[in-house]
Amino acid sequence: MEIKKTSKQYDVIIVGSGAGGGMATKVLSEAGLKVAVVESGPYYDPANPEQMTQLKWAWQSPRRGAGTTRPFGDFDQAYGGWDIEGEPYTQKDDTNFRWFRSRMLGGRTNHWGRISLRFGPNDFKKKSIDGLGEDWPLTYEDLKPYYDKVDKLIGVFGTKENLYNEPDGFFLPPPKPRLHELYYIKAAKKADIKVIPSRLSVITKRINNDRGVCFYCNGCARSCNVYADFSSGSCLIFPAQNAGGQIDLYVNSMVRTVETNSEGKATGVSYINKDDGNEYKLNGKVVVLAASACSSARILLNSKSKQHPNGLGNSSDLVGKYLHDSTGGDMMAFLPQLTNRKIYNEDGVGGMHVYSPWWLDNKKLDFPRGYHIEVWGGMGAPTYGTGFNVNHFNKFFGLKAGGYGDVLRSDMKKYYGSTIGFSGRGESVAMKSNYCEIDPNKVDKYGVPVLRFNYKWTDYEIKQAKHMQDTFEEIIHNMGGQPLWNKPGIESNYGLTKPGEIIHEVGTTRMGKNPKESVVDQFERMHDVENVFVVDAGPFVSQADKNPTWTIMALAWRASDHIVSEFKKQNF
Repeated sequence: MEIKKTSKQYDVIIVGSGAGGGMATKVLSEAGLKVAVVESGPYYDPANPEQMTQLKWAWQSPRRGAGTTRPFGDFDQAYGGWDIEGEPYTQKDDTNFRWFRSRMLGGRTNHWGRISLRFGPNDFKKKSIDGLGEDWPLTYEDLKPYYDKVDKLIGVFGTKENLYNEPDGFFLPPPKPRLHELYYIKAAKKADIKVIPSRLSVITKRINNDRGVCFYCNGCARSCNVYADFSSGSCLIFPAQNAGGQIDLYVNSMVRTVETNSEGKATGVSYINKDDGNEYKLNGKVVVLAASACSSARILLNSKSKQHPNGLGNSSDLVGKYLHDSTGGDMMAFLPQLTNRKIYNEDGVGGMHVYSPWWLDNKKLDFPRGYHIEVWGGMGAPTYGTGFNVNHFNKFFGLKAGGYGDVLRSDMKKYYGSTIGFSGRGESVAMKSNYCEIDPNKVDKYGVPVLRFNYKWTDYEIKQAKHMQDTFEEIIHNMGGQPLWNKPGIESNYGLTKPGEIIHEVGTTRMGKNPKESVVDQFERMHDVENVFVVDAGPFVSQADKNPTWTIMALAWRASDHIVSEFKKQNF
């Protein structure tokens, strides 16, 4: 295939437009640099009526909201999914890794839960605490100024709690707990489980003139048409464009490789234009990869040359290694005292109003890392595929199922708002034996070699999942509830999710001081290639018991400041 080249020279080429790519775009363009953003999916704006799904009713979907092309339902703002036609990935041996890809401007930030937690001081030095994995080459204090900047720029609600490993930030007012969350608070406290207001990047008080304030429609997964929740496009890229940034967007453009010269230095990227099927090359002084941990690893491993025979920046043979995802476990319960409850609007934000950060000392347990508890339930707008099926409830309780008209309406009112759910999201231990690599025998529809995964949970994660289910059981008992399915046992790893299913994969280009034991340095700059940076979750040394997005953005901002500093020194 002929590669079509452009004569335009960019200061920085950014691959991917999610949390890390969006932050790099904003910081670098506002510093006056000429930036190209290369995104594998289409342009997306949640305020565009033709793309907007927020505030749509169930009957506006062919299957009342059940997914037809989107894995989390027709209204969820995720173009892509676990399986994308023509873009396969493979598994090694009996691995069952689930790789979620969002193909759209803003990436996964359009449909995520907006849980915006800082890593704490202990999260950067886990090896020093429990002897497992490695410590990060930086500390919480190194990153704190950037967490502060992210809080102020984007907005996050919450409360100051003075918990050492759950650092406080700059918070907007949190919404009040809803009824099912009040039941959770009472039951959790009875079990000595800490409960605090959630920390979500949803605007509850105006912070600037570019973004609106949350009007509590409970539709954050649909992305917000007034930009009240955080998405990379609406909160980072669009404002940077409006501020006059020199930004060229290349959408529907799948990056194949990072191109290099005879010295092994990056000169730009080659990409497939998905609209015409041709391959193009962009020229840039610096390349910033932000395509997601696994996609960036794939690009690097496919970027082989005489100077980089093992893949770009892979002299350590660690690109793709130490892949790890958050653990997950779930349970749902019925609360008899909430049957036939009064119906009123309690939509709130599109996520939890309270949660439980990790509350125990792992030294007293049989697993090394913790988890937090997310709470869900209440009276959201019912749609097909949400789990609200009255006949399933009737069958579960041994009652007569079926019916229509008045009987059906009566049953729906009876059960509506009477359920509560719990999700544990925890930290796994990074293992070198868990990795993604290039499959030598398979390519996608664009002719690009695909990834092959090798991943196994360890006893650490399985024992943690058991603890989650024991905890959920105690909470349900304390609130007088009834579990809606049997407690999972050892045969299912105690309900532990498949690796990849929580969509928090990190670690494939881990950072460190020693080039032989890491891929990038503390500024996310590749040890082997001085003008290539990786600003997605790939550089994470370990995944805390917290969602990664806030840390991705803080690190990306820090890396971008470093890039600007290097440009000022004329080092590129």
